[in-house]
Amino acid sequence: MKKIISTTNAPAAIGPYSQAVETGGTLYMSGQLPIDPATGEMPTTIEEQTERVFANIGAILAEAGYGFADVVKSTVLLADMADFGAMNAVYAKYYTGQMPARIAYQVVALPKGALVEIDVVAVK
Repeated sequence: MKKIISTTNAPAAIGPYSQAVETGGTLYMSGQLPIDPATGEMPTTIEEQTERVFANIGAILAEAGYGFADVVKSTVLLADMADFGAMNAVYAKYYTGQMPARIAYQVVALPKGALVEIDVVAVK
């Protein structure tokens, strides 16, 4: 059975998808953009945007009863691979023990002109 996860502490989906879906002890999260759920605005720098993305990820993880230690896989989408180092420095603050598997891509463009989007899979 699947359970739809939704919280007002992260931005609402901007299309026909859920913030996250949990099934069989696994949480599949949709890609999170650096949108502040209170204002609908995005910060400007890659560091600020990555922090905002992780705040959104953390809110959804918490809503579902998970934490960053439960994350087993993440996908990072960057508008410019030159931002990888700065994104990675912020990313490293959220995973300090056993690191999740990860893949990172540069893409042509991200929704709303974002510089970064990250999704995660977490397991209990």
